[in-house]
Amino acid sequence: MPEGSFHVHISSSRRPLELKLGEVWQYRDLIWLFTRRSFAVTYHQTILGPAWLLISPLLSSLIYLMLFGQIARLGTDGAPQLLFYLSGTAIWGFFSACLIGNAGTFVSNAGLFGKVYFPRLTVPISNVFSAGIRFGVQLLLVFGFLLYYLARGAVSPHWWAWLLIPLILLQLGLLGMGCGVLISALTTKYRDLSVLVSIGMQLWMFATPVVYPLSELPKGALRTAILWNPVTAPVELFRYAVLGVGKVLPGYLAASAVITVIIAVLGVMLFNRVERTFMDTV
Repeated sequence: MPEGSFHVHISSSRRPLELKLGEVWQYRDLIWLFTRRSFAVTYHQTILGPAWLLISPLLSSLIYLMLFGQIARLGTDGAPQLLFYLSGTAIWGFFSACLIGNAGTFVSNAGLFGKVYFPRLTVPISNVFSAGIRFGVQLLLVFGFLLYYLARGAVSPHWWAWLLIPLILLQLGLLGMGCGVLISALTTKYRDLSVLVSIGMQLWMFATPVVYPLSELPKGALRTAILWNPVTAPVELFRYAVLGVGKVLPGYLAASAVITVIIAVLGVMLFNRVERTFMDTV
């Protein structure tokens, strides 16, 4: 074989947990292109464009402020209400975007997958990166309000815990991607799941302390169930870092990490299995 040439072998035969991360790394430019495509599709033919990244969480937080802060009068552990809802909306929005963005991977990209070969895992990864960029923009909004309330002495963040935010994003990104590709693989045969995703995410949000603190929950089965929710501990840790309220739950953080790994592994296994034959059912 001439010097500098190479051989690429494409086969449908692969191990259930084979990630081919080296091949994914070779296609890193494609991940960036998919990430850009996600933004282009989302804000195509909109008047305000990417400004919706700031407007949407702000409007949602104002609605939560009115419903849960003023009408239901739920506490916020002493944190400013608007900042409490903004921070919860930002971190939940990241997880939700990772899951929903990947829940339609096979169906949405069937035309592309059927025409050209590339590592299919690049699409879910690009969706996580896209959600991460959106979160970064929304975190700037949270930080802007945080500076305002800091000047008024209304909040005391734990600055050292900000170093843990990348780990929180990594875990929630893996969890969201794992759940998303599981749903995507099942959706190739059972289209009803695509309808249930949005409803399920709304229910999941209310089962997570996004618009209320854990301190508002009485001891009992409901509180225990919410504590075992794998998103609860990371959300509480995020609030502990940003607002200085909430609790660090080491045991539940460990349990959440274990659940994340299990779901991610199952997601990759099913993803690898379905990608070989999904064109026959989509």
